[in-house]
Amino acid sequence: MERQAASEPSGAPARQDEADRLAVLEPSVTPDRPDEVDRPTVSEPSGAAAVRRPAGRVELRSLVEIVALCGLVITQPLLDVTGKSPDFFLFHGAGRREILLLVAAYTVLPPLALWGAGALVGLLARRIAGPVRGRLVRTVLHTVTLGLLLAAFAVQVGKHLTPVRGAPLAAIALAVGAAGAYAYRRWQVTGQVLRVAAVGPLVFVLLFVFASPASAVVLPGERSGAGTGASRGAATHPPVVMLILDEFPLASLLDEKGVIDARRYPNFARLAGESTWYRNATGVSGYTPYALPAMLTGRYPAEQQAPHHSRYPDNLFTAFAGPYQIRAQESITQLCPPKLCPDRSAGSARGGLPTLLRESATLLEQIVSPSETGQRDPEDSYREITRREAGDADEPPPPTDPQFRWGALDENQPARFADFLDTLRPTVRPTLHFLHLLLPHSPWNYLPSGIRYGSPDGMPNDGDGWVELAYQRHLLQLEYTDRLLGETLRRLDETGLYDDALVVLTADHGVSFTPGVQGRGLGAVERAPGEVLWVPLFVKRPGQRAGAVDDRNWEHVDLLPTVADLAGVEVPWRTDGASALRTTRAPGDKHYYDQPGQPRTVPAGTFAELVAGRARPVLPAQPRPELIGRAVAELPLGPPAGRVTVQNRAEFDHIDQAGGRLPALVYGTVPDSVRNGTLLAVAVNGRVGAVAPVVAPDPGGQRFGALVPDESLFVPGRNTVDVFQVTEAGQLRPLDD
Repeated sequence: MERQAASEPSGAPARQDEADRLAVLEPSVTPDRPDEVDRPTVSEPSGAAAVRRPAGRVELRSLVEIVALCGLVITQPLLDVTGKSPDFFLFHGAGRREILLLVAAYTVLPPLALWGAGALVGLLARRIAGPVRGRLVRTVLHTVTLGLLLAAFAVQVGKHLTPVRGAPLAAIALAVGAAGAYAYRRWQVTGQVLRVAAVGPLVFVLLFVFASPASAVVLPGERSGAGTGASRGAATHPPVVMLILDEFPLASLLDEKGVIDARRYPNFARLAGESTWYRNATGVSGYTPYALPAMLTGRYPAEQQAPHHSRYPDNLFTAFAGPYQIRAQESITQLCPPKLCPDRSAGSARGGLPTLLRESATLLEQIVSPSETGQRDPEDSYREITRREAGDADEPPPPTDPQFRWGALDENQPARFADFLDTLRPTVRPTLHFLHLLLPHSPWNYLPSGIRYGSPDGMPNDGDGWVELAYQRHLLQLEYTDRLLGETLRRLDETGLYDDALVVLTADHGVSFTPGVQGRGLGAVERAPGEVLWVPLFVKRPGQRAGAVDDRNWEHVDLLPTVADLAGVEVPWRTDGASALRTTRAPGDKHYYDQPGQPRTVPAGTFAELVAGRARPVLPAQPRPELIGRAVAELPLGPPAGRVTVQNRAEFDHIDQAGGRLPALVYGTVPDSVRNGTLLAVAVNGRVGAVAPVVAPDPGGQRFGALVPDESLFVPGRNTVDVFQVTEAGQLRPLDD
């Protein structure tokens, strides 16, 4: 050692001291890690080592380690969620190219970005601070990156295995990440295991492409089908108009007596009065990719398959393709083969790869968030794009009504609905007009007039206070759906199709608003089957003008056989359903499939509860209804009660008359000192528009949400919004923002 020291240049002892200090910080350094690049050896000057130790090989190994963890944290969960939801790709109009590019983005971009940032900073640090300190910076960055990825992985594992959420889960995950980072620095085998695990992303990609339900969209190999249906004897073929709505419980249409609420839903009441209303109709699944194929094939869900023509070659469209021409507007299915539906409308184009990346980023955010209760269902983000968003809305004319109106509401119509209306005209050849419309499906953003309003990401739909708001928004969106039905009926009347056409309106499934089981999960099916299974079904035969009610046992696998019979089409394959024209299904329990091939039974007695008006959700009544619509100046005011944060206050600063949007949903937070259940009154331009409770605190804080559906409270330009605490005596105590 003394001979080596004597032979070194004068600057060498300082460099060796730095290396010794670094070695103390890193007790188990191996040549596989970034800090090994340029490490001086006993027999060589440090400069020579830098030449002989290739940095590229070490950086490559660092990249491989990051690839392994990104595969677990990002690639696998995203491919798992989207792979099980082929409707995600169908809804966004993605083809094979976009899907494969998205998979490549999941797999390649995150590790490259993380590794590249660390390598670049390390390179800059070496040039600025010298090789030794640069090595230290690079080592710390790589170790921290691995530790954070391990923490993100721990969050996902913790959410699956424990009920812990929020800050406690984040703290545990960070501790796990720190422990993993220490193990990586302490034991060589840790890095070796990571490098072996780097094969994981490739395995995940192969499983997605070849084995997931979404593989049908990526590699749509055609299955052989029974072929097109033939005409039944000398039967005539009337025009067929089918409107399939989504997430629409029959109970939402009914009043407390079990009849259609004609005041709120006049167009549904009209259709019921001129058609056959099958009141005992039920969907067979709460998941559209299972429910809709069952309706259009006549077969119960048997396998987990993409709702794609390559997996369901025998369906309504192929059966009708013989005598009928097809005009189909699908949303999250693609059951009509391209040869029958070659022209996908502009309303179906939903942004391609950029939209997929944006929605995937939202999915990933919720997957790795310690505050989220579980993985997001991609279906939660599905929303019909409007004519304005699709770019096919004309410039609105200036308003002529002296009373303020909110612009050209036709621009807010779903683009596919407008395309559907355009097809409703007499044709020489019999035509099947088909529309699956994602209404009144959430997200609920429509007022009855067609005005749209925004809502914050992550707003709960269940829990005290939240479920009442969700139900109110659902019913208002259902009123807008009724308006669209009215547009359809008027169009049919104007073109002369109504009398001659076979008109069918139904929905694929319902949804529960019963507290504690809001949604369509098994809990909802068990506790609120009347909301989830029973759906509207109206069938108007050609020439029918008198309404009828048919309470036969109907399951939605009966839809295709019945419609085909009425249209004079022979279905050339065996169905599980039966035509209502030929036979009556025996009374009995209902069949429901939460998973394909796994039927559950639901007691038939639920139907009696439904028609008696007792299947609706039991929710608290609107609090303090006497305040709504009153001017604040007319009400007793008390002293200020504290502070409030209205998170969308900026939307009130300028309201565009032609914009078709209003900030009707007012939301924000109050201090933790405000008790749960405290009533808040929201006033727009000095008049109370809503009264809603403060809900229990959650990761979003002590929150409130109040819907102001009265459009007359808003004015063009600048508006004011004020929030008051409502006392038991009826006083309004201002809350300052």
